[in-house]
Amino acid sequence: MKYKRILLKLSGEALMGKKQFGIDNDRLGQYASEIKTLVDSNVELAIVIGGGNIFRGVQAAEGGMDRVQGDYMGMLATMINSLSLQSALESLGIKTRLQSAIKMEAIAEPFIRRKAIRHLEKGRVVIFGAGTGNPYFTTDTAASLRAVEIEADVILKGTRVDGVYSADPEKDVNAVRYDRVTFDQVYKQGLHVMDMTAITLCNENKLPIIVFDMNQEGNLQRVVAGESVGTLVDLGV
Repeated sequence: MKYKRILLKLSGEALMGKKQFGIDNDRLGQYASEIKTLVDSNVELAIVIGGGNIFRGVQAAEGGMDRVQGDYMGMLATMINSLSLQSALESLGIKTRLQSAIKMEAIAEPFIRRKAIRHLEKGRVVIFGAGTGNPYFTTDTAASLRAVEIEADVILKGTRVDGVYSADPEKDVNAVRYDRVTFDQVYKQGLHVMDMTAITLCNENKLPIIVFDMNQEGNLQRVVAGESVGTLVDLGV
């Protein structure tokens, strides 16, 4: 495998599968099986998952709800998804640890960097829940922050599309897919990879990002093996 320690960022929406909201158990099972393949190959894996399939703080704020309250509700949604993913992984015999940025002693460890790294070294999958624990920050930023903290080799952003495009491919038939872009291109062209806080954190710490279609079976393993799947975002040097 090309990458030894990775942080996998999953969107909450991806867990919906064919449903309109909530969690599709078939999709959850597919993800767990793909992750097991990596664990069996001795890849050290940490995961951050969003909560958009259950609740989004930004959308709540647009509807008149207090933004801070909405963001905390979104953090709780990420914990629901994290617990469901933990259960799916453990049903396959994968040892996991769930760490939360907000204290929830009954269901998760608090986030402690050294402890997280130790879990990874012992072959456990570590799931980071509740974002950064602060409002106004996305789970993309949480993924970038945790990846830097655990000294990951790469962030793998598993989405419903097969890479980074010049425009939204679902709206613009002329959108062009990139095999590789630099952080500078992301800034200048306004490419949708992650939010700018997350991108800046990766840029400053020379941490590459690969955006790929997680729903295509086998893609996760191919990305980690170093195959050209999705779009690589890096310094371009």
